[in-house]
Amino acid sequence: MANTQGTTGLVGWIDERFPLTKTIREHLTEYYAPKNFNFWYYFGSLALLVLILQIVTGIWLTMNYKPSAEEAFASVEYIMRDVNWGWLIRYMHSTGASFFFLVVYLHMFRALLYGSYKKPRELLWLIGVVIFVVLMAEAFMGYLLPWGQMSYWGAQVIISLFGAIPGIGDSLTLWIRGDYVISDATLNRFFALHVIALPLVLVGLVFVHIVALHAVGSNNPDGVDIKKVKGPDGKPLDGIPFHPYYTVKDLVGVVVFLIFFSVVVFFAPEMGGFFLEHPNFEPADPMKTPEHIAPVWYFTPFYAILRAVPDKLGGVIAMGAAIVVLFFLPWLDRSPVRSIRYRGFAFKAALALFVVSFLILGYLGALPPSPGRTVLTQICTVIYFAFFAVLPILPWFEKTKPVPERVT
Repeated sequence: MANTQGTTGLVGWIDERFPLTKTIREHLTEYYAPKNFNFWYYFGSLALLVLILQIVTGIWLTMNYKPSAEEAFASVEYIMRDVNWGWLIRYMHSTGASFFFLVVYLHMFRALLYGSYKKPRELLWLIGVVIFVVLMAEAFMGYLLPWGQMSYWGAQVIISLFGAIPGIGDSLTLWIRGDYVISDATLNRFFALHVIALPLVLVGLVFVHIVALHAVGSNNPDGVDIKKVKGPDGKPLDGIPFHPYYTVKDLVGVVVFLIFFSVVVFFAPEMGGFFLEHPNFEPADPMKTPEHIAPVWYFTPFYAILRAVPDKLGGVIAMGAAIVVLFFLPWLDRSPVRSIRYRGFAFKAALALFVVSFLILGYLGALPPSPGRTVLTQICTVIYFAFFAVLPILPWFEKTKPVPERVT
């Protein structure tokens, strides 16, 4: 049988049975990306790197972890103290969780900067937001597994929020817990979801996200479609092959990222209580409530929105709406201009206020509530939602700059 790929030897043998070189050409050597990628385009590949890191370290941790209310905390201590390099694997996994959200938040911010959610990339954005939601569920369920004080009581608070849903609230919380209280049954089902179900979903969604990206092509800082201007060979004049140009560029980003990652793992794995809270080094005690219960830093902006509304049901609705509204972003932003480089001052000011409010919400969500903080949280919550509310009307008075035909 003739080899249609034109390769011989082992690669040719594989090509006759699996489209190896075809896949490499379509997604690496012949996938043309815009030649003006900048710093903000590192974070997609870094998110993939951290996902692999989390899966590998997670597999090693499960080899010594006991998903039992009686043994979970002791097994984590055993990993930290007695397993060879166990402390390193555990700290890589816990630090990796924080770095995962850090690069994902920056990746999403880049989409806001350059309009990567606008036509024809609406579906790409929607898949990305679903990945974000699944990642939040994965992180929340993993946070319970150490069975420390903050793990136990944090899960208690978050799961109890579902009880505010009229009609089905009590039944839903019972179904999530698997018992009338946070117990061994809760730990077991969270372990199964964290280790098996959600990682499979996450890997599948990431694969679909990459396929969707390569189908519509990458956006760029100018927001210009490079497929419109092609040479005689049919290749975009403003594009370059992803490999070797961007694989080398991403490798530089990986090296810099790993330097920062290693510094945190070896010198500040707890990050002053933001990455690993101090109460979580105490075993879970249902009879002793911590002074202040707050989630890990990457959940605190949404936790602050929850606390900004005095009514429990209203708070749950506001917190859910803060995530759900992201799905509607491609249709809320009606500006014909994608990139912030050519957007008007109104959009730039709105985006700046949105980012500042999100950061303040994250900070306030980690602190105990007080009257002054509650007022500031409510103001920032209004700004957060106001950003999405004003997007449809911004084109009416926004003065945009002319968008170039080709990338600059």
